[in-house]
Amino acid sequence: MNAVEHYLQHLAAERRLSPHTVAAYQRDLANLTRLVSGKPLAELSVIDIRGAIVKLRSQSLAATSVARQLSSWRGFYTFACRRLGYASNPCSGLRPPKAAKSLPQVLSPDTCTQLLDRGNASATDDALLARDRAMFELFYSSGLRLAELTGLDLNDVNLQSGEAQVTGKGRKTRIVPVGRQALDAVKAWLPQRQPLARDITAALFISQRGTRLTPRSVQLRLNRWALQAGLGQHVHPHMLRHAFATHVLQSSGDLRAVQEMLGHASISTTQVYTHLDWQHLAKVYDQAHPRARKKS
Repeated sequence: MNAVEHYLQHLAAERRLSPHTVAAYQRDLANLTRLVSGKPLAELSVIDIRGAIVKLRSQSLAATSVARQLSSWRGFYTFACRRLGYASNPCSGLRPPKAAKSLPQVLSPDTCTQLLDRGNASATDDALLARDRAMFELFYSSGLRLAELTGLDLNDVNLQSGEAQVTGKGRKTRIVPVGRQALDAVKAWLPQRQPLARDITAALFISQRGTRLTPRSVQLRLNRWALQAGLGQHVHPHMLRHAFATHVLQSSGDLRAVQEMLGHASISTTQVYTHLDWQHLAKVYDQAHPRARKKS
């Protein structure tokens, strides 16, 4: 087993990262090998890594993409130095290129209501309608990630206590509240789910074939809902997570609670929503304050 295989096994077995994340690390390390023209990773120097970064930048990649790859390389070398006897980490001291900070797109409360209240399904589509409404209500109610939603099992949602146990990044679990409308939607879905569950599966959300619903299927269904609801814009699952965080923060001002519900390891990740909250307040101010209104 070579060094990269050892590292990928470590990520999967010890850090318990998802197959999707492990595959991303594998691609980044394979790309490094290409960028250094096949030179063995154990022999790379700071100059080699710096040259690889220059090549990435010459490909017009976004600064965030370059930073992600550098982070992957640094993680590999940190592991290799500790566990595989590598002499040094050639990524030490290298800083990723600065990226312009972009705020996430957030749906307004009225837009979320318009989306979730859509109900123009035909009689033959009742099961899918019930399933989709339950999924999207859960997204907005509890601020779930896409992988967290598709990973939910039947016993993860407690209809009595109004809570759900969610498995997030690094296989870390947390308990999140589930709102009344989301609970009602899940209750409406469960009887519709039973005829579809041809195989024995613990998955809460399943396809027409009775198998666990894939993340891609959820993305397509949500965008279809948005179009049918007349939103006139592309809507992806993470936008409902952003909406949850922003709307809860605007109402409560409790950043720590939002961090806990989102499952963020660092509060600095959650702080982006304070900027969104400020944008909201600034807009209200501009519209309401006599001295702030722009002359027409």
